Amino acid sequence: MPESLITRFIVSLPVFLLAITLHEVGHAYVAYLCGDDTAKRAGRLTLSPIAHLDPLGTLLFVVSSLAGGIGFGWAKPVPVAVGRMRNPRRDDILVSLAGVTANLLQAIAWSLLLRAAEAYLSGSFGAAVATLCFIGVVMNVVLMIFNLLPIPPLDGSHVALNLLGIHNPYTIMQFSRIGMLVLFLFVSTGIFGAFFGAIVEPVIRLFLR
Repeated sequence: MPESLITRFIVSLPVFLLAITLHEVGHAYVAYLCGDDTAKRAGRLTLSPIAHLDPLGTLLFVVSSLAGGIGFGWAKPVPVAVGRMRNPRRDDILVSLAGVTANLLQAIAWSLLLRAAEAYLSGSFGAAVATLCFIGVVMNVVLMIFNLLPIPPLDGSHVALNLLGIHNPYTIMQFSRIGMLVLFLFVSTGIFGAFFGAIVEPVIRLFLR
């Protein structure tokens, strides 16, 4: 295996852990502010990555990192009891958007650090820091946009269902079953590549300008 892929995996790992941890903590914290302490009682209102790791999502990150350079994965969903929130419809939207907002803020922070590294650092150390920041931008933009897709169980589906006024648990469960199939086809076919090239790459370039 090329040394560059192993090095990039080592560099990517802390960025990935930070990205998914802050994403899930964002969900948990906003849910807590809205009156639902389910995630807190489950030990998910913590900055420890161990509490948020999903075995399959982590395995996919490792495999995709060593295969392609920048990995993709996910964390365990934060448990949320919408019925315990003060304003269920509004608060469910806020909780859903909290995760992608966390990734947005991280992408901005990494892009600012990248500019600083390019301006004030040089040599191999400067290049290493710039690579770390570049990976941070890419990974957080991908997570942000991917989670905004209105496909269950992604965050965007919660926003879409609430805006459409769909609250029936049976209907939501049916949408979730279909959504998992759609999501699998989306990721495992050329649709994801086309989506990445048409939408994700332009947003990444916007952060890197």
